[in-house]
Amino acid sequence: MSSHVVVMSSSARSTKVKVTPGTYMSDVLAQACQSLNVSGNFILKHKQRTVDLSVPFRIAGLPSGAKLDLVVQSKSPAPVTVAVAIPSPQGDPFPNGRLGGKYPSNFTVWQILRQVESLPEALNAKLNITARGMASTSSGLPSGSGQLLYEQPTLNIMGRELATFQDFQKTLSQLGYNSGSVLIRLSYKTTGITFFEAQQQIAQYFRELETAKPEDSATPATETDAPALVQPATEGSEQPSTAAKELTPAVSEIANPTQVAPVAEPQRERSAPSDPLQPVNIYAAPTSATPQAALTKVNEADFTPSIVHAQMHQARLKESGKNKRLLSDKELEEQAAAAEAKLAAVQSIEVKVRFPDNTSASWTITKEDTGAKLYKAVRTVMANSSLPFRLSIPGTREVIRDEDSPRNQLMKTYKLTGNIVVNLLWDEGVSPATRGQPFLKTSAAQAAQRIVVPDLAATQDDEEEEKPSAWKQNSSKIISDVGKQGDEAMKKIGKFFKLPGKK
Repeated sequence: MSSHVVVMSSSARSTKVKVTPGTYMSDVLAQACQSLNVSGNFILKHKQRTVDLSVPFRIAGLPSGAKLDLVVQSKSPAPVTVAVAIPSPQGDPFPNGRLGGKYPSNFTVWQILRQVESLPEALNAKLNITARGMASTSSGLPSGSGQLLYEQPTLNIMGRELATFQDFQKTLSQLGYNSGSVLIRLSYKTTGITFFEAQQQIAQYFRELETAKPEDSATPATETDAPALVQPATEGSEQPSTAAKELTPAVSEIANPTQVAPVAEPQRERSAPSDPLQPVNIYAAPTSATPQAALTKVNEADFTPSIVHAQMHQARLKESGKNKRLLSDKELEEQAAAAEAKLAAVQSIEVKVRFPDNTSASWTITKEDTGAKLYKAVRTVMANSSLPFRLSIPGTREVIRDEDSPRNQLMKTYKLTGNIVVNLLWDEGVSPATRGQPFLKTSAAQAAQRIVVPDLAATQDDEEEEKPSAWKQNSSKIISDVGKQGDEAMKKIGKFFKLPGKK
């Protein structure tokens, strides 16, 4: 059973497009644009309601002969959350067997596949999607003479199959996805063309697409593709050298780190120890059970709120109640680039580890130092280095991993741009009796020094003592003003506002 819809452009031109229940609305849009000889980004609207282009006609909620308006789409592409379901066994290393992220709606399907291949998780697992080869022999056995055939990715998006290079050139917007999320199910099929011929077709279809920079992209930092085409996975046959042919340009440089103000270095210069595992300073536990802040004498008048504080509080409430737009993808990328540049400008930081018995020690950490080095450094000052423990970052639930790998660098992985205090927590298996013993070994405890807190002399201005506080002055003035205005208002009320019984 077939029907039709009428698509009308802004210039009052119209065209009739025949549809079936299985015709996708994105195909209806493509046919209408071709008939009306228009190009660009358009959407369809029915009675001022945007039509979902990702669904077929039977579930689009449109009657036969419906009149659709061809409307120009916004120039700024909207982000779409894309998840690619990787088939087993390739998808076993990934959570739920899926990889993806947020991509602009003007990204093509091929660009998204290349983006997924260039993710750190995919690079570590050596994921190969777009450059797979399957050895085919004349005898049908795994070994022998034969040729390398191209294994092409096949995508299934909401029941719609994309299996050709022409389909891979379509953008998310052309497939009907301008917002929200989409799941792409990935599979492979062996084609009848050789791997070398497939490389030539890939270069023909996608070279210009990948080398050109999208001008209107809202997320420029996500436009970097895989730097080189991966070697196809084959068994029992050598791979041609053309599989390593580069199809994408080098990754564009981000913001220049020298433009960001460097982090101020500590004022005290300490001589670095010869052994990097030795602490820079070791501090003894406080002698008093009362915190030093509780022993400091303060002036209670400093904590008395004034009218200025009330006005500032009201201004904050007013500002927080205003509607604010969300940051665009470009602004978010600029913030991320600025954070990376700020992190790159920091050469070293000081990490102070607070131990369970209130003793502490500090180490100087550089960019290359990992979490395993910090754990090893802590064990050098422990009385019993065999006890299990973990290092926790205050204010978060993040625990530093005891792992010696580039993915566990302290400054880069945990975004440490300044001096920080880390808490040492015992594992649950450590007994209470062991926890009560001194943490530092004898040599480290002897080298510990006390933390000296300077005493600040309490100063008070004699003139301010004579004057009443600003809060009392302003509050009394406000009360008197309200009283005067209330009396004047009561005199102006007519008799018909008075309560019954009064004359």
